[in-house]
Amino acid sequence: MAPPIPRPGEGKRGPEGYLGYLLRQASGLVRGEMERALADLAVTPPQFTVLTMIAAYPGVSGAELARLTFLTPQTITVIVRNLLRGGAVEKTAHAGHGRILHLTATARGLQTLKRCRGRVAEVEGRLAGLLGREDERAVRRWLAAVAEELGDERARDMAEAPPGR
Repeated sequence: MAPPIPRPGEGKRGPEGYLGYLLRQASGLVRGEMERALADLAVTPPQFTVLTMIAAYPGVSGAELARLTFLTPQTITVIVRNLLRGGAVEKTAHAGHGRILHLTATARGLQTLKRCRGRVAEVEGRLAGLLGREDERAVRRWLAAVAEELGDERARDMAEAPPGR
């Protein structure tokens, strides 16, 4: 008989686990909490993320959104289509490249985002409550450094890739 699977925080799912797995575990659990927090607003965590980036970077393109959110271009297309249909964002064509669309949040989108942020703040408050202020700052710095290090590596790989890849 196989040994029982440990609960989150125990065994390899705890402090002795692999760092990448622990990040993935935490990410999955946070996403689940966000899904529950946003459910009655009819907004998914990926929609919230995309709307957040559009509000933060007005005029962003779909390709830029895909890079910012780590979602596929196909997923971005579906999310943006739904946000457009719901009146949360609007699109304008790029002056020189008509196929490139710039996205901006509408007043309705900003209002939706405000309601969502309130819900997400509750989830983030639970996360922050597990840490002291200094530890939270250290975790934020570390996560940003991970993104910077691995993002730089990814950019180098893409720059060195042969054409067509």
